[in-house]
Amino acid sequence: MKPFYGFKSFWPVFLMGALVFFLMGYSKTHAGQPGEPEGYPIASDVFTTRQKTVVPDPTPSKTILLDEVSKYTQYGYGNWHYGKGIDDGKRTDIMPAGYAGASAARKARLLTFFTMTDIHITDKESPSQLIYLQQLVYPSKGKAPWAFVTSIYSPIMPYTTHVLDAAVQTVNALHKKSPFDFGISLGDTCNSTQYNELRWYIDVLDGKVITPSSGAHAGTDTIDYQKPYHTAGLDKSIPWYQTMGNHDHFWIGSLPVNEFLRKSCVSDTVIAMGDVLADARNISKPDYYMGILDGSTPYADIKGAGPVGMFGSPPKVVADPDRRSLSRTEWMKEFFATSSKPAGHGFSLTDAKNGFACYSFVPKSTVPIKVIVLDDTQREDDGSPDIHGHGFLDRARYDWLKKELADGQAAGQLMIVAAHVPIGVEKAGSEVGWWTDPKNGVSEAGLVGELQKYPNFLMWIAGHRHLNVVKAFPGAVPENGFWQVETASLRDFPQEFRTFEIYLNTDNTISIVTTDVDPAVREGTPAARSRSYAVATQQIINADIYVANPTGDPRVKPMPTGSYNAELLKKLNPGMIDRIKDLGAPVGK
Repeated sequence: MKPFYGFKSFWPVFLMGALVFFLMGYSKTHAGQPGEPEGYPIASDVFTTRQKTVVPDPTPSKTILLDEVSKYTQYGYGNWHYGKGIDDGKRTDIMPAGYAGASAARKARLLTFFTMTDIHITDKESPSQLIYLQQLVYPSKGKAPWAFVTSIYSPIMPYTTHVLDAAVQTVNALHKKSPFDFGISLGDTCNSTQYNELRWYIDVLDGKVITPSSGAHAGTDTIDYQKPYHTAGLDKSIPWYQTMGNHDHFWIGSLPVNEFLRKSCVSDTVIAMGDVLADARNISKPDYYMGILDGSTPYADIKGAGPVGMFGSPPKVVADPDRRSLSRTEWMKEFFATSSKPAGHGFSLTDAKNGFACYSFVPKSTVPIKVIVLDDTQREDDGSPDIHGHGFLDRARYDWLKKELADGQAAGQLMIVAAHVPIGVEKAGSEVGWWTDPKNGVSEAGLVGELQKYPNFLMWIAGHRHLNVVKAFPGAVPENGFWQVETASLRDFPQEFRTFEIYLNTDNTISIVTTDVDPAVREGTPAARSRSYAVATQQIINADIYVANPTGDPRVKPMPTGSYNAELLKKLNPGMIDRIKDLGAPVGK
């Protein structure tokens, strides 16, 4: 045992230690480690949109442009209030005629999970963007086809990691009340294929310290959205899985990444090109410098944007190798560099070598429900001259899907398809609808018909359109009908994720209870500012989120606040009823 030197001998040592501790700096963090940046706690009041909803205030009379962020407060943009909760009740659209759901009392809970999608984690300082095409080329509200494409410019871009962190903390709070079996991201985690965007995303879910800036890292000491911070991380008991979106492997979600675009990401010069959203061939026309967001300014001002002739020399940035563009294979492999579970988050290293981003898993070994994760984005080599936001299955992926469905039906498994692009909700030729080119392995009608062959198929879940839409697909017989549930973007208004609870009912039907959730942002945090900016964006661009039904389908219901909650009923065939009648966690016990 070492000798005790007494108080007088100990006191100088204590003072020296305290001084060192002070000079090192100390701040509270989620991890509790001295010297690390603080995190951003969420509000203590955690609720879903069944209790109350975020409702934008009336649009101010003064018209301003989206990039005039400093004027938002002055003219009243971004203000909102809480409205009443949303519940569309029981939907029986795919049930037998005359069935009203009165006998569908919940008997046992089979599965519960959450979805997030279209987070669009953005490196706002990247020299390889399309900012100029949003409002500077198209200043006339209502006339500009790309004025509504907020993935190329939005004031929310600096805050994408903060919203994700707040959403993760909200999931954790809900998990403590009623545990989730898993979570799944439905794609477009990144805005434009970059390594640093993907790392920020994974590190937020892992609960790491992140620095959400690049290049010169300007403003990291003074600007709220630039400061390093400690993310909370998803509760380690919740496994999470990943789906691929078009923005995850196409440049700005639109173009295959060629050598010119690959070099532009790590360049020190702001990219110059023509209007590639109107015609992809304009990539070779150096008409406009596309600009970046200035991280040294409180409102992330646009700089380095405009016609090339306006500049005496090309606008420059500090290059950053972490901006490199990832291939499909590289993107998938990055999910193995994580501290959360499962390793790879659904992807396999073998499939990653071939860029095959499809897989299936059974979340609970005691419940026969299989999730089929389907990459339904376009191929880089599909030859499309259009932007690459369409739904698409090559023959290999379509054959794989059919086998997964057939195997699941034969094994007596209820099935869910998780994909990025939804089906049956867009007009032919839509930029976000199913691709009609003959190279597609299956038509949209053919795909719907294939899905309706399987009585055990419950639903198709998707993101992509940034909307909370639920649509019924009735079958030739009730058992063969299925549901589609879309989850809105976590970036754009209404900035929500979605929960699912699957129940076995006393009348041997299935209930899918689906609920939208607003992140519980705390006033004064970057996530709270992001919500205000999301509301302002909605007010300025006047995107009609309430008309999420371009085909006029009566099976798509209106969304008064952008949110949509319902209990979706599904009829089972006798074999499946017998298989699951004694499974699940009894309700009320």
